[in-house]
Amino acid sequence: MKKIMTLTAAAFVLGGVATAQSALPAAPGPQIVSDAQAMTPGGSSAPAQQSPATASAPDSGAMPQLTLEQAEQLAIRNNPRVSVGKLLALAQHEVYREAKSAEMPIASAAITGVDSEEASRIGAGSLTSSRLLRHAGAGADLTQLIYDFGHTHNLVLSRKLEEKASNASALATTEEIVLAADQAFYNALIAQTELNVALQTVNTRQTTETQVGEMTRNKLKSTLDLSFADVDLSQAKLLQLDAQNNADSTMATLDAVLGLDHEVTYRLVEGTAAAPPPPPAVEPLIRQALAQRPDLQGLSYETQSAQKFAKAQWDQLLPSLTAAGTVGSIPVHPGTYYITNWWGAVGGNLEIPVFNGFLYISQAREAKYRAQAAAENNRDLRDQIVRDVRTAWLQANTSWQRVAVTAQLEQEADLAMGLAQTRYKLGLSSIVELSQAQLQQTSAQIQNTSARYQYRLALATLNYEMGVAP
Repeated sequence: MKKIMTLTAAAFVLGGVATAQSALPAAPGPQIVSDAQAMTPGGSSAPAQQSPATASAPDSGAMPQLTLEQAEQLAIRNNPRVSVGKLLALAQHEVYREAKSAEMPIASAAITGVDSEEASRIGAGSLTSSRLLRHAGAGADLTQLIYDFGHTHNLVLSRKLEEKASNASALATTEEIVLAADQAFYNALIAQTELNVALQTVNTRQTTETQVGEMTRNKLKSTLDLSFADVDLSQAKLLQLDAQNNADSTMATLDAVLGLDHEVTYRLVEGTAAAPPPPPAVEPLIRQALAQRPDLQGLSYETQSAQKFAKAQWDQLLPSLTAAGTVGSIPVHPGTYYITNWWGAVGGNLEIPVFNGFLYISQAREAKYRAQAAAENNRDLRDQIVRDVRTAWLQANTSWQRVAVTAQLEQEADLAMGLAQTRYKLGLSSIVELSQAQLQQTSAQIQNTSARYQYRLALATLNYEMGVAP
């Protein structure tokens, strides 16, 4: 009878243990907030699943939401590099107008009045008149370039091409900032996802450690199981610290790209649209990049500008013809010293350079060499673009394949986790096997989420390499 009661008590205890073991928590999984779930038409927060980084935070609702499109718009509006590019383009337009002024007439007017000791002479100084006469007069001068064999015209064309190059450079800077915003956004989103998983992992490991500790005190599990549970909990806490630091640093990078001088922690929201597969062929992408990349267009304009400037420097060796005119009136004069009360004249000037120590020749050769160097830089950039587009296309294809592989890996890890839990409940395995299965499941979930974001980032990089405007 005593043996039967002992067996009955043991069965009761084992039943309680099985109940406790059946409540062992599963490994956490990342949570994603879709754009449609997170935002209402009025712009306010709608009831939705929390984002990766803030699922466990009680005050996550106070964090401002940020989508990828909003991040790009903020970066274009606030980033100082974009403003610098636009301002330099405006400044270059004024440089073009400065060069254009040489083709236009130059007019000046003057009003002069002199009160002097009548007919006295200058004994010192640099004035050209030898006698001082009391008089008053007003007049105007006009100078116009007639022909200089294209020297001024080529200078104007060179400055105009530099203006186009500056505009293209400003556009290239804008596209670079958009790519930087995409990179910072997805890196921060991955970091927030990892932080969310880390927080849930700590909670899961804490629950497991508490349950194993209770079974150990009831002599149902050995202290080895409790030791492994404690190690798993400590590792989860270390993972949480690293994930928190990574989330904070990536958010600081995102704030800097957005042009913010203070810390703002956003609740990042992923869009609902599915990412398209990568393009099937790379050659059309290369042709599109060579036709659309603004930095290549800017360098091409700079090459043409250098060529025009080199031609203008050679044109300095040729003559230049200018016309000049002057007219004026002298209402106040000392009488007999002036024949008429007004003056006027029209003339022309032909300037022929003869010798200036080979200055013009050296300037022309310098400009020619710089134009050749600009052409080589243009060719080098074309080669780099071909390489970068091909590399970005290969990376996009690899990332696309990783999405499918990591999704399959997550499914297999979930299956292994279920089997490991069942074996542990039945007492067929140790906590080491369960902990390993939980770790593999968590790692697979993080890898799958990261692979999806990395693929979207690879598409953004490919669009930038192709010169697709934001």
